[in-house]
Amino acid sequence: MNYTVTGEDLDSIATCWSNSAPGLNWSSVFVLPAWLKAWWQAFSPGAESLIRTVRHGEKIIGIAPLMVVGRTALFIGDTDVCDYLDFIVEPGKEEIFYRALLEDLKKNGIDRLDLKNVRPDSSVMTGLAPAVKNRGNEVVISKEDVSVEMDLPGTWEKYLEGLDGKQRHEVKRKLRRLAGAGDPVYRIVAEKASISAAMDSFFRMFVESRSDKAHFLTEQMARYFRSLAGAMADIGLLKIGVLELDKKAVAEIMYFDYNNSIYLYNSGYNPEYTSLSAGLMSKIFAIKHSIEKGKKRFDFLKGAETYKYHLGGREIPLYRCQIALQ
Repeated sequence: MNYTVTGEDLDSIATCWSNSAPGLNWSSVFVLPAWLKAWWQAFSPGAESLIRTVRHGEKIIGIAPLMVVGRTALFIGDTDVCDYLDFIVEPGKEEIFYRALLEDLKKNGIDRLDLKNVRPDSSVMTGLAPAVKNRGNEVVISKEDVSVEMDLPGTWEKYLEGLDGKQRHEVKRKLRRLAGAGDPVYRIVAEKASISAAMDSFFRMFVESRSDKAHFLTEQMARYFRSLAGAMADIGLLKIGVLELDKKAVAEIMYFDYNNSIYLYNSGYNPEYTSLSAGLMSKIFAIKHSIEKGKKRFDFLKGAETYKYHLGGREIPLYRCQIALQ
């Protein structure tokens, strides 16, 4: 069959996502070209991009968004801000895609793949790792972290019923306490013209809510968040959830609405409202809003914070897959 491998850049694969490569599985927000470009521009890694597409005739059947350090290829992105990563492959074409990609990587002098933060249902784990093992190459898989997510039921009442008794009682109690303190309103900011002001407020709450977040939000990281917010707003995926009490913002969350899933990326709250669990309440309202909008999955993303499990999340392991190509 007529398969070819060609080099690409982030702009050309953006075209693939927008209109010209039907059938590809863009599995999460973290593999979208807009996300990858925002990361690359913000952090300018000491690496060379090695983005490859595999085509059958004129049709693209897979994309490898890689960068190279020495003779090792890694995914574009990093584990601090890209919760999980993967190749973009048309379902059913994995074997062909990986055969062509591995041969191309070897021709380009790559002798190792170091692929971090991959899910058990990723193409890396279900397609690449078995293919490499069948070739007799070494594959080392180690657990790296965890992510937490949950499937959403059709109604808020069913969600509450799905919590264990203690947590259901706690959610209801916190909702009553918040309502007793004023008039709580949860609203969404999604318009591009309103994003800048919403991000100003978000940053303020982000650094005030926890000292580790204040340390994390360097000037470089803040520029990245703003660039990412603008890029994702441009393609209609960014949402800022604002919890107000008597018309005063008390907590905000930055999330992405993609492919019927909600990705809870980061959050902050006004510490004056700690006694009302403002940060947690913003997430509860986000879950309720997501159910009302018919979303199917709520992804709390990477990290094993206790509240995620209390709100109904289940743990998903994240792996590091290291592959020797020689």
